[in-house]
Amino acid sequence: MTAKDYPVTPDGRYFVVRGRLWRRSNPSLPEPRRAALVDELMAARRAVGIALRAGDQARLAEARAQVDHAKVALGERGPVWWQDGTPNFNRHLVVNTPYAGWLREQDKAP
Repeated sequence: MTAKDYPVTPDGRYFVVRGRLWRRSNPSLPEPRRAALVDELMAARRAVGIALRAGDQARLAEARAQVDHAKVALGERGPVWWQDGTPNFNRHLVVNTPYAGWLREQDKAP
């Protein structure tokens, strides 16, 4: 399954994986900046794997910090990128959020 296969909330803020909301990247990021940040994120994730396999705790901590930095810059973590005061439901189960009814309707769709 690819990212575009997951349902996206009507406001475009989250996608749903196994009943959990995951915050999407800030749509106002210019495409070249977004692409560069995604490249940084993927490199950091590879570095996490390398550090795990090597058992190098110092490199692992550094790589995880790089992942976090890229995700914050993308808007997937840290302060929300929307301005209407709606709370952040990142990583919440959909059934415990205002999106519960929307997801039930998605499940009923043919």
